[in-house]
Amino acid sequence: MGRLIKAAGRLRPQGGLRSLTYATLIALLAATGLRISEALKLTFADITSDGLLIRETKFRKTRLVPLHDTTAAGLQCYLNRRGPGSGDDPVFADTHGRPLRYIAVKETFDRLVGKAGIWLTPARRPRLHDLRHTFAVRALQGSPMGRNGCGAHVVALATYMGHVNIYSTYWYLEATADLVRDIAVAGEAFMSEGAQA
Repeated sequence: MGRLIKAAGRLRPQGGLRSLTYATLIALLAATGLRISEALKLTFADITSDGLLIRETKFRKTRLVPLHDTTAAGLQCYLNRRGPGSGDDPVFADTHGRPLRYIAVKETFDRLVGKAGIWLTPARRPRLHDLRHTFAVRALQGSPMGRNGCGAHVVALATYMGHVNIYSTYWYLEATADLVRDIAVAGEAFMSEGAQA
């Protein structure tokens, strides 16, 4: 991740806001697991002292995404450099102050992956959405030990990531084979108990 953020920091024009915008966007995606569409829709009004207010997500819901202190500090550093903005102004904007477009971000990300020399396999390069996947897998790998702790952790992760149901979160268990059985059993038991209450 560090190589990708460093490559973003070298975007032209050197010392311009574009490099800091992309470095901050990539770091935020990696640290929060946000969908790229959610990050690109962020406005100044969505940044609160409690975290990021993610409005009308993929499933038309709104959720609050708490930020780690270092993530909040990095975002604030970017906003200080970017300059003042009002409630509806986009957090991640182009040189004209308009929200970054997905296609521009994807093309820039693809170039940065090449410059950073990051390849998953010769046939597959990392995608923007892989930052979300990586976040989810690392969160599961940091799951507390024991069935009750694991089950609650999966439910919390599902809520944090904005999944409609826990089954969307189970998909990430494929990459954490050592946790698959215990977390799946604990998650199912946790959900069954909640449905009966």
